[in-house]
Amino acid sequence: MKATIALVLATLMWAGNYVVGSIAVQTMSPVELTWLRWLLACVPLLILAQVVEKPDWRLVVRHWPRLLLLAALGVGGYNLLLYTALQYTTPQSASLINAANPAVMVVLAALLLRERIGWRGIAGLLLGLIGVVLIITDGALASVFTRTPNAGDVLMVAAIVVWSLYTIVGRGLPVPPITATAAQGTIVAALLAPVALVGGASWPADAAIGWAVIFIALFPSIGSYVLWNSALKSIPPGRAGLFLNLITVFTVIIAVILGAQLTTPQLVGGVIVFAGVALSTLRPARAPLRSAELAERVRLR
Repeated sequence: MKATIALVLATLMWAGNYVVGSIAVQTMSPVELTWLRWLLACVPLLILAQVVEKPDWRLVVRHWPRLLLLAALGVGGYNLLLYTALQYTTPQSASLINAANPAVMVVLAALLLRERIGWRGIAGLLLGLIGVVLIITDGALASVFTRTPNAGDVLMVAAIVVWSLYTIVGRGLPVPPITATAAQGTIVAALLAPVALVGGASWPADAAIGWAVIFIALFPSIGSYVLWNSALKSIPPGRAGLFLNLITVFTVIIAVILGAQLTTPQLVGGVIVFAGVALSTLRPARAPLRSAELAERVRLR
């Protein structure tokens, strides 16, 4: 029961990154927000890694090229694209598009790793694509070739491609998960520092935005990851992976409570995306999805 609650709370905090992040980027640049987020989070994560996982830091340092690539993709690239997208689109739209991530992973794994995709993967990808296009065009599917799509929605599509690459590159990394996240967060904070400072980055003058940054640093960056990994000690990764869909559900619920409008095309498109993900990632009982594959999908959000 405690593990289940931990998974629910972890996804709730990740959902908060969409809603709170969309508020913060109205007055902060994506670079500034990403830098401050990891600047605040990296030291607590390093301490947690040492206390919980007691890693061999010499081994961690030996894997710096891969950690650098992972930092550039998942911790830096994904978040920069996400926060830029949230300047132009709504949190609920971004989270609904993000729900197509598992289907994109299946396709990229087939292309890059030569994994067999099968008819279920192809059908799931097509369903997910239809759902995403429905969300991006606000239901006007026929206008997909004539209408300029919302820049935020397009950036969100790019974000899930980057996240899928991050997941594939991170497979089999011989570094404990919290340690890997701490190392990547530290790398991003260090690399973005010159860019952020030259761009005039500073602590937000608005107290509400300052608290938004603190929330993002403490909860989606630290709290979610610690809760998720603690739950994995008693819940199999395959079962835990199913909880990731709650990120979209919670994001939509929070946004609606705060007064956002969920359009019919968004709702229908979201359902279609979920159907595509289920078709492409779930397997018949006689051939369950390997736990290690789903475990790769729970890296930092």
